[in-house]
Amino acid sequence: MTGLLGPAEIRELAARLGVTPTKKLGQNFVHDPNTVRRIVATAGLTADDVVLEVGPGLGSLTLGLLSAAAHVHAVEIDPVLAGTLPETAKAAGADPGRLTVHQADALRVTAAEVGAPGPTALVANLPYNVAVPVVLHLLAELPGLRHGLVMVQKEVADRLVAGPGSKTYGIPSVKLAWYAAARSAGRVPPNVFWPVPNVDSGLVAFTRREPPRGDVDRRRVFAVVDAAFAQRRKTLRAALAGWAGGADRAAAALVAAGVDPGARGESLTVQQFAAIAASATMGTPAAE
Repeated sequence: MTGLLGPAEIRELAARLGVTPTKKLGQNFVHDPNTVRRIVATAGLTADDVVLEVGPGLGSLTLGLLSAAAHVHAVEIDPVLAGTLPETAKAAGADPGRLTVHQADALRVTAAEVGAPGPTALVANLPYNVAVPVVLHLLAELPGLRHGLVMVQKEVADRLVAGPGSKTYGIPSVKLAWYAAARSAGRVPPNVFWPVPNVDSGLVAFTRREPPRGDVDRRRVFAVVDAAFAQRRKTLRAALAGWAGGADRAAAALVAAGVDPGARGESLTVQQFAAIAASATMGTPAAE
């Protein structure tokens, strides 16, 4: 594996660049080589994979990914960090031709901006404050992403992998399930980061699959999901009234989909949400 960055190298590099991690950008840099090795191994990358990394920061994970994949696209919003990454990779012995750095916001980056070769895997230490919308945006924008492993706040990881009936099951769980099968891939302690966060992190692995239904638009399904969890203690008949154009219309759509109008959103699978969207005649598409 390409030479990795330890705590001393991370701090020296940050000092040389005049970089101070900021909460605004959700910057917590991994400085433990063993954690990097663990993430790369757990990601299950092949020599043919093209990795999309979000928020590479000082490059600790990037160096590990360059040793395991054919190419790495690194999306970094901080211009100083983005400009330094190729130099860091070269100094560590990596082939700079296998790294493309995009100084961009991952919440807005497009497939055209990423370009070729097209990413097949998402592996990233995601900023806590934007982790869920980033994952959902990239899965929607880059259909070539077949699998991935993301490190997020443990609480967020639990939500992403939760199943129906769980207290942590909600909008992130259902929307990720639209795109992929997800599972927990372990816990990451705070002391492997600089600065040290006040929460544990968790690894979430996912494998893309076909959407539950091909006859209904994703945005229509997500509108149902958003409405169902907006007031999660309400029955679906009541929660979906605004979306469907009235409680009676919501009940009719639910019955047509084979769902009890007295049920709550937390008990439904993504397949059932898709069935409700397909059976309804009204609804307003939601954002990702």
